[in-house]
Amino acid sequence: MSSVRRGKPKIKPPRKLGPAVSIEDTWSQLSKNIREIHNHNASNLSFEENHRFAYNMVLHKHGETLYNGVVELVGENLDELAKVEIIPSFPSGGDDDPVHQSQEGERLLKALRKVWDDHTSSMSKLRDILKYMDRVYTKSAQVPEIWDAGLHRFLKHIIRPPIEEHLVSAILKLVQIERDGYVINRSAVKGCVDVFLQLNEDKDGPSVYKRDLEPSVLRESEVFYAAEGRKLLDSCDAPEYLRRAEARFESEESRTHHYLSSQTSQPLRRILEAHLLTAHLPTVIAMPNSGLDTMVDFGKTEDLARLYRLCVMVPSGLPCLRKALKDSITRRGTDINASSVGGDGPDGDIDEEPPEAPKGKGKGKAKAPAGTQTLSLALKWVEDVLELKDRFDRIWKYSVQSDRDLESGMNEAFSNFINRNDKSPEFISLFIDDHLKKGLKGKTDTEVDAVLDKTITVFRYLSEKDIFERYYKGHLAKRLLLGRSVSDDAERGMLAKLKVECGFQFTQKLEGMFNDMKLSTDTMAAYRERLAQTTPPPIDISVIVMTSTFWPMSHSAATCTMPDDMLKSCKSFEQFYLSRHSGRRLSWQPSLGNADVRVTFKSRKHDLNVSTFALVILLLFEDVADGEFLTYEEIKSASGIPDVDLQRNLQSLACAKYKVLKKHPPGREINRDDSFSFNSDFSSPLQKIKISTVAAKVENTEERKETRDRIEEERKHQTEACIVRIMKDRKHMTHNDLVNEVTRQLSSRFQPNPLNIKKRIEGLIDREYLERCDDRKSYNYLA
Repeated sequence: MSSVRRGKPKIKPPRKLGPAVSIEDTWSQLSKNIREIHNHNASNLSFEENHRFAYNMVLHKHGETLYNGVVELVGENLDELAKVEIIPSFPSGGDDDPVHQSQEGERLLKALRKVWDDHTSSMSKLRDILKYMDRVYTKSAQVPEIWDAGLHRFLKHIIRPPIEEHLVSAILKLVQIERDGYVINRSAVKGCVDVFLQLNEDKDGPSVYKRDLEPSVLRESEVFYAAEGRKLLDSCDAPEYLRRAEARFESEESRTHHYLSSQTSQPLRRILEAHLLTAHLPTVIAMPNSGLDTMVDFGKTEDLARLYRLCVMVPSGLPCLRKALKDSITRRGTDINASSVGGDGPDGDIDEEPPEAPKGKGKGKAKAPAGTQTLSLALKWVEDVLELKDRFDRIWKYSVQSDRDLESGMNEAFSNFINRNDKSPEFISLFIDDHLKKGLKGKTDTEVDAVLDKTITVFRYLSEKDIFERYYKGHLAKRLLLGRSVSDDAERGMLAKLKVECGFQFTQKLEGMFNDMKLSTDTMAAYRERLAQTTPPPIDISVIVMTSTFWPMSHSAATCTMPDDMLKSCKSFEQFYLSRHSGRRLSWQPSLGNADVRVTFKSRKHDLNVSTFALVILLLFEDVADGEFLTYEEIKSASGIPDVDLQRNLQSLACAKYKVLKKHPPGREINRDDSFSFNSDFSSPLQKIKISTVAAKVENTEERKETRDRIEEERKHQTEACIVRIMKDRKHMTHNDLVNEVTRQLSSRFQPNPLNIKKRIEGLIDREYLERCDDRKSYNYLA
């Protein structure tokens, strides 16, 4: 039996089920339906059928035919839409009327938006029926999905020359028309801009808006605002320029928010800042009759606030405004300083009442004494500075939003011009003295306290606070000795303010003066109790015992020859005081005292309040018969009063408003060859008359030089004490570190000169408080 070898069995392909698919017929039917979709007849079509057509073509490996065919049909449709809708809407360009130009531009932009809406509607439907192609074919073939391909077709067939140029030109024209003040259809522009924002050549590339439209908008804006800045500068004053500039910022912000892209906001803002602010702000601020100075003069808070808002927008704005405010304050302060320059006060004290005008037929008014005029200038200087400070404080608070940088600039300007006036410490002290005197100007305690608070703000600007302290001590001493303080509370309140500003050391001696006044009151009460038990002296006296180190008085007191009755009273008090305080020495200061004396004239008796020196002079005339004279030299010899004080007191008795003595020959000035007689014919409706009450006065040039010399001497001691104090603590310091530390510690009182510090260091080395190290750059403290 033989075996039969069989070949391998053949596997036959399965039989195809259903009818064969004709790709040509499928594409023909699908392309026809796509055209119907473009013609807005999609409602008559079957979505399922069209989806199956596309599915079959991709399934049978004809995805490329389907993809390219659809893209071509989309392009054909876009060409047709451009031909029918967009090109006929191109502006004619033959009319300059803004309204007509606006209408033409609006028509073109609406046409583009209509084509875009038509295209995206069709593409949305095509994307739905071609989903299988997008999912299968486009990924394997690495081509864009049909929606993206449609956007590319739109770019190629619609956003092309000359259509794109007309579209960009229309948008620019509409923006320009709106900038010129006309109303445009913003929604039409926004519709076109939205299209540009959604189109881009590459997936990660810039949009058409960013690539083509924005540069054009910025370029046109640059040209427009460069011209606009120059135009506004030529035609507007400063407030109007600022109003229009701010309005431009607001309008451009609104423009980018409503129909341009927010991407354009910052570049456009930088253009406005460059051409409306950076280029012209200094000129606007300095405009005559309308710039910063005028705004400050007329209190234009809103305009100043607008200026500040615009300045903070640009880097150079705030420095420019800061410099302008500083210059304005400095200029005004310089004017205030110049107005305070008057003739120096006379050597004599200022009388409380002005002298009587000489009788005559002339119509001219009698001039006030030079001292009174100078005092008025001093007070007016402080009032003007306070008014200026108030004005700029209001600007700082309400217009520049309490900007700290501007505040430091303004403070610097105030400090500069205040310290440029050598008399400012004295003027401020006089101003405080004027407000702390009893019964002046009818101000309430609250009003006085408010003014003093403001004065402290001016005091802070002083760099030479030690000079102020010297003047303040002198004025305070006179207020306390003459009983002219408005109240003890007000005085102590002022001391508390000064202590807060400068520390305990600054007010230590001032508080010692108050303590002396309190102790003197207690001492006088005890003295009067003692007198009640014995026979009192002929003249009742009230004594203030002053500690010599606290009071700003000369230790070598001006003396005089007192009458016996006055000497008895003085001796009586001395015996009482020294019995209670052993080891102390009393030195009488008649130049600081005052007296009440009853004087009999022909018409009536008057109670006069005069200085102690004036009382001694009047008592010399007690035994002089009517019509007889005492010469200047006789009065000087009998009283022993120094020439300066004698002339001042004779001037107040014979040349002021209340002439209880007659001067021969008549005149305002006292000369050595003058003679004097008692004016028995004197009359006045007042029973009590105050004569020659010593008031504060502005120092003359010579007195100011003496004060400065004394202060310089005190500063030497203060500097040396500071150096020793520092070196005792540190033991070793370099020269620069020591100078810096001394400057820091003394700056609360005055600004020391490094050269003077070096001289004081040399002096301390000579006296062996310090030694110079071998490196010649540092010092050691010697215990």
